[in-house]
Amino acid sequence: MQSYEERLTAPRSWWVIAALIGVACALMLLPLGTLPMLGGLIGGAALSAVAVSSYGSARIRVVGGALIAGEAKIPAAALGEARALDADEALAWRTHKADARAFMLLRSYVGTAVRVEITDPDDPTPYAYLSTRQPERLVAALTAVRA
Repeated sequence: MQSYEERLTAPRSWWVIAALIGVACALMLLPLGTLPMLGGLIGGAALSAVAVSSYGSARIRVVGGALIAGEAKIPAAALGEARALDADEALAWRTHKADARAFMLLRSYVGTAVRVEITDPDDPTPYAYLSTRQPERLVAALTAVRA
């Protein structure tokens, strides 16, 4: 059985922005003195880094006969056809083709995705849209777990 694991980390530019937020907090507190300025630098950078890290901690895994995407755990028996989406198709499926009932693990900074049909008759979710940097590997792992 082919397993798969991917963490959808935030881009490097977001970490630069987090550091700049710390600098902005330091500059706001500069008139109060050196110690408050350092507190603003450390506190602002730390809080923004925590926000970036938590948003970039989404994981997609195919293990133990199930697809685990973020907080969702979908057994292999409920998975239908998996289809890799290039950047243009992924954009269409997260905008005008999107179904409001779909499960979407969406990260705008990841251009490609996989669309997986959900075949469970008791589940109203028609498909799962998963942003991924390696759509072909994910499709291969999902095909192997279904077989």
